[in-house]
Amino acid sequence: MNERLAAKFEEIGQMLELLGANKFRVIAHEKAARVIRDLPGDVGELASDRERLLALDGIGAKQADKIAEFVETGDIGEHAELRAKVPAGLLDVLSVPGVGPKTVKAMWEQLGVTDLASLQRALDDGSVTQLPRMGAKSVERIKASLKFLESGGSRLPIGVAMPVAERLVAMLREVEGVAQAEFAGSLRRGVETIGDIDILACVENDEAAARAHKALREGVVDVVGSGETKTSVRVSLERNFGRWKGHEEATGPTVQVDLRTVPGESFGAALMYFTGSKAHNVALRERAQKQKLTLNEYGLFPDDGKSEGSPQSRGVKPVAGKTEGEIYKKLGVAVVPPELREDRGELDADLPGVIELEDIKAELHAHTTESDGEMALAELVRRAHERGFHTIAVTDHSKSATVANGLSPERLKKQRAEIERLHEQLDADGVEIDVLCGSEVDILADGSLDYDDDVLAALDFIVASPHAALSQDTKTATKRLLRAIEHPLVHVIGHPTGRLIGRRAGLEPAMGELFAAAKEHDVALEINAHWMRLDLRDTHVRAAGEAGVKIAIDCDVHAPADFDNLRYGVLTARRGWLPKDLCVNAMTRAQLRAWVRSKRS
Repeated sequence: MNERLAAKFEEIGQMLELLGANKFRVIAHEKAARVIRDLPGDVGELASDRERLLALDGIGAKQADKIAEFVETGDIGEHAELRAKVPAGLLDVLSVPGVGPKTVKAMWEQLGVTDLASLQRALDDGSVTQLPRMGAKSVERIKASLKFLESGGSRLPIGVAMPVAERLVAMLREVEGVAQAEFAGSLRRGVETIGDIDILACVENDEAAARAHKALREGVVDVVGSGETKTSVRVSLERNFGRWKGHEEATGPTVQVDLRTVPGESFGAALMYFTGSKAHNVALRERAQKQKLTLNEYGLFPDDGKSEGSPQSRGVKPVAGKTEGEIYKKLGVAVVPPELREDRGELDADLPGVIELEDIKAELHAHTTESDGEMALAELVRRAHERGFHTIAVTDHSKSATVANGLSPERLKKQRAEIERLHEQLDADGVEIDVLCGSEVDILADGSLDYDDDVLAALDFIVASPHAALSQDTKTATKRLLRAIEHPLVHVIGHPTGRLIGRRAGLEPAMGELFAAAKEHDVALEINAHWMRLDLRDTHVRAAGEAGVKIAIDCDVHAPADFDNLRYGVLTARRGWLPKDLCVNAMTRAQLRAWVRSKRS
């Protein structure tokens, strides 16, 4: 319901903008959409409590009325009224990369563009060039964007986009005269999916900028546009970087990459601006204005009392701009990590020391060749030790997971004996790592676990996860997961909703009830770090942390490369403001041993 309602608010804002409504009405609906989408629980639970709705930052009386109307009727009257005024296909035109609301409004009013087909006709017959600032380069960019959409272009999972961005950044750093290069945008903020890749390069001079743009243009599928400071290209995931194996239809064949070159004195300001989020940047600019300063992508400038043009064009010298840190400092704000820049109260909060990748010292969800993993026990343990982990939990699937070759109780006993023999060998070799004999036990549809209690009690560690019946209604799903949390032998609830990003919504339980139960029973909820899951999601992590719930960040290791997914789980945890002391994987060896054994006392 949260996603459907947020989409309604977004569309209301878009349609209001196309109709030329007051910009503050547009902004109000955009903000309400963000707030609703970020709620950790079902907005339907709040609809009957007007005071709680109004207590949400960004939800006013009119927004609260619309929320209640949607929950009761499934629609919003204003949305239906606006739909009657705005052609439905115009919202599709708004989805074309590089085409903003003002341009779409002009296309509609002056050229009769009402959908993607009429946009294509306006491009083909050249009539679109009648619009202001619509030159040949702009037309070619729009054509390329349409072609991209037609070829199946869509948002990429972070695990597909980040390796591409890292390789391009590494390439640019080798270019003569490039002092620094970083990727920005939603990718830098750790958002689970991205639309394109933004890269900034700090250059020493114009010649270095030209070399950087030339380097990016070589070997790409298409050059969308290229100028002195910006180049846009489409990179083939298949040819250059390896396609997202098995999921071609979800990724599309290319990703757009935008490179901007900036001088050193503006690099920090540009990195901040192009990292976003838009809402965070707006909040920063408002704070700057209150201090009689102007913040843009070129720097932080003193107010010279003039309004024509930009401060840099008037020759005003910036008071900060080389680094993000000095800009935050001038504004009197603690440096906000990129993952937290979502206008969720971060500018006024006493920010916690959020967890870092280096804090993780244990992997508590891993599979071997005994079920559906690719590594034998000894190799799994060796690789965990090489990464500096003090603990690895072996959690092969339980018996009902026949597709994953789940273990019978008899096979579990044999695995335990093998782990004990391995421990003896490790001790003899002086290798210090705890190997826990565990299982990823299926939470069955009624909430019972896939092994009898006597089998569970013989295990060191239990991750209980839902794998089937993932379309249950909220009440049933909540009851199911609560039963697993309340089981005295369970340590972790693995990927609690069972979602797959962009492919399966998974369960939608009442998260508040789960958090309260997890806190009471000292059970950790998992962030499954695989980039196709990232479950718990960031907003759930934030709410769980505020409730004092323990969080596990696990890679769900099946193959050696899966250990590398850890960074995506940590990014999600950071987006949820998770402090180190709530993460069980960041415990010391002694602390983790004590918590694991507490479930067997």
